[in-house]
Amino acid sequence: MTIDLPEGGLVAILGRNGVGKTTLLRTVSGLYRPAAGRILLGGRPIGGLPPHEVVRAGVAQSPEGRQLFGDLTVLENLRAGALRLTAVQFEQRVAHMIELFPILAQRRRQAAGSLSGGEQQMVCIARALMASPRVLLLDEPSLGLAPKIVARIFELIGKVRAAGVAVLLVEQNARLALRTAEYAYVLDQGRVALEGPAAELAGDERVISAYLGGEAEA
Repeated sequence: MTIDLPEGGLVAILGRNGVGKTTLLRTVSGLYRPAAGRILLGGRPIGGLPPHEVVRAGVAQSPEGRQLFGDLTVLENLRAGALRLTAVQFEQRVAHMIELFPILAQRRRQAAGSLSGGEQQMVCIARALMASPRVLLLDEPSLGLAPKIVARIFELIGKVRAAGVAVLLVEQNARLALRTAEYAYVLDQGRVALEGPAAELAGDERVISAYLGGEAEA
């Protein structure tokens, strides 16, 4: 498959469960080795690199299910995403994360496992951003969250993108993803079945019913 993420862009990867969306992100992040093809970041091949080198190259992932260290504090979880930073650099990045996610200022000494689902998702995204990536891979950020909290998370995703970070978004909530992204790819059985501007796909009833299990937006 061929997928293009413009610098500073927001691209959605959609499709029914089991079509390869999470596998795609894990391959880009270095957790899986690609069987064929190339993965390029700014023209530089990164396919097959170990995860820590992919992060060093400028790609960070916020995984499905959040996967925080529940017994560690918010600050300690953020430190896990910034192991190569000096103490001064770490504090600078934490300050920037608090600008993006103000609630973290109140929760920084609190165990991550005691936070609400929405707060945990914010910590997970902030942890990925601690490495100052050029590309953020987001895997199902709305999973298990109430609609009001989901709206807040996607507002924050918009802020991340406005800060110049390109976002590759895997999201089961197709309508929300298509409202947020500029461009979208629909996967089916491990291949790109459809692609196009997100606004166009959102209004195509055949696309929504055939691949995403719903009805098109009016």
